[in-house]
Amino acid sequence: MHDIDFTTLLLALFAGAIRVGTPFLFVSLGECLTEKGGRVNLGLEGILVCGAMTGYAASFYSGSAWLGVLAAGCTGLLLGVLHGVVCSLPRVNDIAFGIALMLLGTGLAFFLGKPFIQPQAPMLPSIDLGAWSSNDRLHHALQINALFFIGVVLALVLQWGLSATRWGLALRLVGDHAETARALGYRLTGTRIAATAAGGFLAAVGGAYLSLYYPGSWNEGLSSGQGLMAVALVIFARWQPWRCLLAALLFGAAGALGPALQAVGVTSGYYLFNAAPYALTLLIMIMTCRPDRTLSSAPGELSLTR
Repeated sequence: MHDIDFTTLLLALFAGAIRVGTPFLFVSLGECLTEKGGRVNLGLEGILVCGAMTGYAASFYSGSAWLGVLAAGCTGLLLGVLHGVVCSLPRVNDIAFGIALMLLGTGLAFFLGKPFIQPQAPMLPSIDLGAWSSNDRLHHALQINALFFIGVVLALVLQWGLSATRWGLALRLVGDHAETARALGYRLTGTRIAATAAGGFLAAVGGAYLSLYYPGSWNEGLSSGQGLMAVALVIFARWQPWRCLLAALLFGAAGALGPALQAVGVTSGYYLFNAAPYALTLLIMIMTCRPDRTLSSAPGELSLTR
């Protein structure tokens, strides 16, 4: 038996929640925007992986990790537009096409990304918030990437925008009551395509974080299903951006549980603890089997509610 250093464990969980939770944050915010417009995009897994590959390649060729993030976002934007346009056609199911988009995105990323498995691209830098401390563990825990802070600000801006701006009202109306929105002159197709495109952009930025910061490489097993988990995360957050932030940190802490326990000497059951995010996703999906409760806040036009 090991005596567990709870201070070290908490610091490791704190650092892990931010590092592992940041891609969850961007993907869930993207899916939240998409679902607010009345669509579900299960293709975010493919967009995430494609964004990770594109970001890594663009960073390698340009020498700038931030240009890699921008290139990744543009790739996600294009795939999001593709999803929005195709799902606007008659008799096209958004869930079925989302699965096709997931396969397309991952296939393209694996095919085009093979030359970038070995080369080293420039990485995104950390912001050192712990320079004042002589404690190495605290200093390490407070090295946080700027994308996390951008995600936090974005979550708060989206929370405000969806409730207090004209575009937020339009998006919510299109997602809740399509006929009412049409009667008021809002363009359903254009609004949904824009929301899906923005969601794709954010999901791809989350992918760029994976390849350009943590774990900081490009390989075909990079995502581990985070794009699919984001759908459950948005349901858990009840379609509220600020709750997506909290849920992303919760999922991040679950994902960091295994490495955090290993850091304090607990090695037995390491792989079992690594399954915590998947167990949490399964638990959330079981909880959502009661539409009268869990889906009560869902946009009315979602396929999940019909």
